[in-house]
Amino acid sequence: MSFSIAIIGRPNVGKSTLFNRLVGKKLALVDDLPGVTRDRREGAAKIADLAFTIIDTAGLEESDPGTLTGRMRAQTEAAIVDADAIIFMIDARVGVTPTDQHFAQLVRRSGKPIILLANKAEGKVGEAGAMDAWTLGLGEPHVFSAEHGIGINALYEALLEALPEQTALPPEDEEDNGPRPEFGDEEDGSELDITKPLNVAVVGRPNAGKSTLLNRILGEDRLLVGPEAGITRDSIGIEFEWTRRDGSTRQMKMFDTAGLRRRAVITQKLEKLAAADAIRAVKFAEVVVILLDATIPFEKQDLTIVDLVSREGRALVIGLNKWDLIPEPDKKLRELREEADRLLPQVRGAPVIPVSGLNGKGVDKLMEAIFKVHETWNIRISTGRLNRWLGPVIDQTPPPAVSGFRIKIRYMTQPKARPPYFVIFGNQLDALPTSYERFLINGLRETFGLYGVPIRISKKGSKNPFHTPGKRRIK
Repeated sequence: MSFSIAIIGRPNVGKSTLFNRLVGKKLALVDDLPGVTRDRREGAAKIADLAFTIIDTAGLEESDPGTLTGRMRAQTEAAIVDADAIIFMIDARVGVTPTDQHFAQLVRRSGKPIILLANKAEGKVGEAGAMDAWTLGLGEPHVFSAEHGIGINALYEALLEALPEQTALPPEDEEDNGPRPEFGDEEDGSELDITKPLNVAVVGRPNAGKSTLLNRILGEDRLLVGPEAGITRDSIGIEFEWTRRDGSTRQMKMFDTAGLRRRAVITQKLEKLAAADAIRAVKFAEVVVILLDATIPFEKQDLTIVDLVSREGRALVIGLNKWDLIPEPDKKLRELREEADRLLPQVRGAPVIPVSGLNGKGVDKLMEAIFKVHETWNIRISTGRLNRWLGPVIDQTPPPAVSGFRIKIRYMTQPKARPPYFVIFGNQLDALPTSYERFLINGLRETFGLYGVPIRISKKGSKNPFHTPGKRRIK
């Protein structure tokens, strides 16, 4: 049976380090600076034969509900409500503080099973702090070191004791019907697999409204938001199910990312880590939504982010957030779509969708655009269709001659998608001008509707059987 565990404690006690150890990856940002984690992050954890969901949370601090730290605390309290059990963590080197005692009462009132970990317990100082943890009244403290993996066995035993029903082994099936059959993928002109969750990363400059938009899509205040720029640090992946207009449903995993600024203005180590985490989310996504502030769209940094998405070969949707602030929306939308085609030729025709994370207007259109470009990203065009298009194009606009040699394109094929990748075969293709490649790419995009996705083309020439390497030609 699956269960979830929330890691609770004051800032800088090692919650994210434990989270990374249990999930087996460095997903959460870790730094010596207190308060790195702000949103709650979920991950698939495993200890021996136990598989469960672990929730990393922001450090608990006493503050006004309207402040940033107050909103962070509200997110942590929501994680306590959702979890089946709680890992309460203290810093054994510091010992029990008044803050630890205050929030120990909070988790005790939740009524959930509590596992007390005295982290950073290496050495005699840590052992003394672990003994001091008895004063919290949360049961036996477990000596632990998330950094070095000390105490994992004790944590395993504590989970078994805290959640006996959820951690019980399932009964073995008496009947064995043999191995399940494996079904191969059939060639259907697409590499789309709707049974797998669609991975979408939402990126953009700081304060573009990414977290607000995702909360609107999810229908709950799942992510920390506020007027302050740069609230999001970790790239938070959230799984959910979306119901489309036709009534069908699709499993989704959307990543909220930190705002990306120009590299030259990033000086703090923590912001560099957050930016690297956002870029990693782009690399693992299938569709990237670049969210622009509609009041100041297409800044230089926006174009740089789109260029990154194109280089990584991801499908792209452009979202114009804060559309409720635009006075003449119809006129402005026409202008911005023309500007997008002019400034972003590498993803020409990418859908430009006006949205408002504040009131939810345009969210349905944005989601449909995501599904559409994902289908395009997976499309496979048959060799026959490609060459029926290619023949007349070459006849009407043949490749230019280079150094007296005629460039001849024989045929084209698409060996793979995700993104669409084409190979052209012929002679003297090494001399094919880049301008002619762009001409072919634009033709493919317009003819086959490959909008919003980067297109890759490679060339493969045939060898001259009468040419001997190193032998000079007689004139």
